[in-house]
Amino acid sequence: MLKFPENFYWGTATSAYQVEGGIKNDWTCLAGRQGVAGEKFDAGICCDHYNRFEEDFNLAKEINNNAHRFSIEWARIEPEKGKFDQKEIEHYRKVILALKERGLEPFVTLYHWTLPVWFAEKGGPASPSQGGWLNKDAPKDFEKFVEKIILEYKDLVKFWITLNEPNVYVSHCYLRGDWPPFEKNYSNSQKVLNQLVEAHKLAYKKIHEISPRAIVGIAKNNIWYRGIIELVLNYKWNHWFLNEIKNYQDFIGLNFYFSSSFLNFIFKNRNVSDLGWGIVPEGIYHVLKDLKKYQKPIYITENGLADAKDEKRAKFIIEHLKWVHKAIGEGVDVRGYFHWSLLDNFEWDKGFEPHFGLIEIDYKTLQRIPRPSSKVYAGICKNNGINL
Repeated sequence: MLKFPENFYWGTATSAYQVEGGIKNDWTCLAGRQGVAGEKFDAGICCDHYNRFEEDFNLAKEINNNAHRFSIEWARIEPEKGKFDQKEIEHYRKVILALKERGLEPFVTLYHWTLPVWFAEKGGPASPSQGGWLNKDAPKDFEKFVEKIILEYKDLVKFWITLNEPNVYVSHCYLRGDWPPFEKNYSNSQKVLNQLVEAHKLAYKKIHEISPRAIVGIAKNNIWYRGIIELVLNYKWNHWFLNEIKNYQDFIGLNFYFSSSFLNFIFKNRNVSDLGWGIVPEGIYHVLKDLKKYQKPIYITENGLADAKDEKRAKFIIEHLKWVHKAIGEGVDVRGYFHWSLLDNFEWDKGFEPHFGLIEIDYKTLQRIPRPSSKVYAGICKNNGINL
């Protein structure tokens, strides 16, 4: 058996907009106004996790998880600038307590891509380039939200993730233009990246000011690039943001899904997910080794695949974890693994078709159905290791 370090965190991950249902934010409100088919971006009731979180956490406990990553929806907490909804604050307190009652360590994400409408429209509906993260006050607005959250939950939460995948967010929202605010503007994309760096730094300092023992990082999507031709991409995508915040992070959260387009081409038509993403487990080893230079603990905060028939998920988990174990054996300080995802969910502009969950959701009845791969993962979590 390949054993993992003592006190290793085994969990799953979700994000609020993708599972909770009933959220009003920039995705539900702005798409239709900007000439985009708004219903495509509205998650609706989704998995109704907002009302069924205890049932879902029971399922996480049944697969022997000892941690869980989730996000707090900013649009729920602060639906109007400076006006915090105490009912929603108490809701997330119940969520955190439900995790702790089941022995699941909360890893709380403060920003997972969706925005309050007031924040997104700060420059006014006619001035989208002045709204959202482009607004000069955006980092300070985020800091105030973070301050409120930390003051409320500082005694309940140790691990905080300020931002989820800033590069992916900026790429889709400001370069490809397929997510709100649907821009294709390189200059603005760089401005937003810089704003997110500043937002993280302010949040990091505020969290430690209120809760000195807190452990703070970001969740960063990194890709395995290979070869001299991809050195620039490796720096720009994998390392620029981490270098900018290197003195403002206590750990690195790694989200790993795929390798570079060059490697995906090599593996094309041989081993891919339902979304066509090449499955190259070795890549997680190389990415982890590449992160070792930061000398920070690493938590794998997302790793998973779209696999509706559950034909590849068990092997996907095992093979990736073998490479993670190898990296640990070579001195990389990996302390946890969170599979994406606990539940099938709303996969952003791709809707409900991709199935990432260890737990299947019947969207007609909202029945939760554990997939066979969940039992495989349960065994790994229970044994803190992989049977060979």
